[in-house]
Amino acid sequence: MGPAFFFVLVLHAPLLRLPYFWDEAGYYIPAARDLLLSGSLIPHSTLSNAHPPLVMACLALGWKIFGYTPVVTRVVMLFLAAFALAGVFELARSVSNTQIAAASTLCTALYPVFFAQSSLAHVDLAAAGFTFWALAANSKGWIPAATVWFSLAALAKETAILVPVALFLWKLLSRFVEVREPSPGLHLIRPKERDANSATADVSALSSLMLLFPLLPLGLWYAYHYHRTGFLFGNPEFFRYNVQATLHPVRVVLALGLRLWQVLGYLSLYLLTVAAALAMGFPPIEDDGKPRPRISLDVQFSFLVICGVYVLAMAVIGGAVLARYMLPIVPLVIIVCVSTLHRRISYWRWVIAIVVAGFVIGLFVNPPYGFSIEDNLAYRDYILLHERAEYFLQERHPGARVLTAWPASDELTRPYLGYVAHPTQVLRIEDFTAEQLLAASELRGNFDLALVFSTKYEPPHRWLGGWHRWQRWKMEYFGYHRDVPPAAAAQILGGHLVYEDHRRGEWIAVIEVDRIEEARLRH
Repeated sequence: MGPAFFFVLVLHAPLLRLPYFWDEAGYYIPAARDLLLSGSLIPHSTLSNAHPPLVMACLALGWKIFGYTPVVTRVVMLFLAAFALAGVFELARSVSNTQIAAASTLCTALYPVFFAQSSLAHVDLAAAGFTFWALAANSKGWIPAATVWFSLAALAKETAILVPVALFLWKLLSRFVEVREPSPGLHLIRPKERDANSATADVSALSSLMLLFPLLPLGLWYAYHYHRTGFLFGNPEFFRYNVQATLHPVRVVLALGLRLWQVLGYLSLYLLTVAAALAMGFPPIEDDGKPRPRISLDVQFSFLVICGVYVLAMAVIGGAVLARYMLPIVPLVIIVCVSTLHRRISYWRWVIAIVVAGFVIGLFVNPPYGFSIEDNLAYRDYILLHERAEYFLQERHPGARVLTAWPASDELTRPYLGYVAHPTQVLRIEDFTAEQLLAASELRGNFDLALVFSTKYEPPHRWLGGWHRWQRWKMEYFGYHRDVPPAAAAQILGGHLVYEDHRRGEWIAVIEVDRIEEARLRH
């Protein structure tokens, strides 16, 4: 794990001092800070989302020992990222060999979503790391160890419980069917004959049941959360957004397509999956007269079941269809694809080099389709834009009342997030649509300035941009909206631009609002 930590630390060195970004600022940092200051597992400076507290506890411990700074936060998260990469290596080595493990780990480390998430204070990557170690232990038959790792994964992020449940379902199914290596005259899967050794069967059944043990600590956490807050799965708005509002059949189908894209093609991942699919048309390479071994079909089918359960579940729940939610299963796809290339393509290392180059490009170059800016280094552009604009606000207009939307509203009112030295009086609106700005213009006497910014990346030439039904679906089912550009926002609010900045498709602006008399003179 030491080399992995050094590797990610060096690559992320320019990012270590960045202030907190988006969901970090909105939930995870306040929750961890509450734990540090009060010892409470339930946050009180923000509404509780009922996420288990393991990652927040790790951050609070790091701050307790080394001090509360963004550098400490980033290093703690990089330690968890290195732990996850070591888990990928151990899992890949246990089901294949060291060469495949090294290549899979490198691909995972440089995959844009994994890389960007490595230093951000979110919980998904940590949950993925515990999951990889659990799967590695399971592949070796170390079921008690796997149970412990799965329990920790669930206490990092509740959705990680899907993996041991899916693995239990596969083990249950495999008691009735037998996976066989394909050969003439044999079926790939056939009914399994009754085990003559009942004792062995009982041990197998017990080990399968142990995979459900992580439900217990997760259930205890939810019981504790309900006891303290009266809510089982987070505050009512969180539950409505992530569960109740996601159950429309059309949305589930659309989300399923997006989840499959995130697992198989998102941000240059298609380079690897398409290469592996094409490689299936080649015969296995022979070493010393024997074909190179594949990952056992039992393991491959278990990966398939895990991925299937995870994709289906994440298509049904989760208001924001974020790619980071899929981090526990994307490395499983990477491992299988790398193994396929190793087995069937003699120049497989060159293919991996091309894939890695594509991942590195994807870190710096935004794709020609809409994506979350937390999935590559676009998040750094966002932070720098906000840092500079909010410094301008405090230096040039101290004490001003500012109209803005989340997350800038938190950035301006919570100095511990790293953007401002003193809290700013804020009037918050939902977003920067024309409707919200028009409503805000009626309250012009309640604010002096407006801080408007792009809340998403809009590619210059969008894929499916001309498909109006897709645009309606995004607005209806995924909360999509269009931000009004700075000049138009200034006109709606009855003011003029005093600051504007752009970086690679993102923008931010400060609008000074004219008093009524000034506005009349201007017009």
